[in-house]
Amino acid sequence: RLVESGGGSVQAGGSLRLSCVASAYIAGRHCMGWFRQAPGKEREGVAVIINDGTTSVADSVKGRFTVSRDNAKNTLYLQMNSLKPEDTAMYYCALDPWGRRCALDGVNDFGYWGQGTQVTVSL
Repeated sequence: RLVESGGGSVQAGGSLRLSCVASAYIAGRHCMGWFRQAPGKEREGVAVIINDGTTSVADSVKGRFTVSRDNAKNTLYLQMNSLKPEDTAMYYCALDPWGRRCALDGVNDFGYWGQGTQVTVSL
């Protein structure tokens, strides 16, 4: 089970930190990621991280968003700085327990999803 928190409403230029807690320790190679979906748009990858710490971040958020994890706490983070109105979306945490491609376009590889947390950025 994955539980996200940390979403909210901020003004453009502000920051938020999303957290995702996994209910159990995940052993072996696996991939966790953050995806987002705005109304009327497809779900898109924001950032992914393999259990060894290797990350991949979408070009649209590179330099503004940072993905990290605390394995001891079974927690995934997404630090979001310099937020823009176009970052407004529902943000989802996801897990691929087999650590396959761990790619931003690999939505279908992730079999476990959180309930989502809303991020709204206003001018």
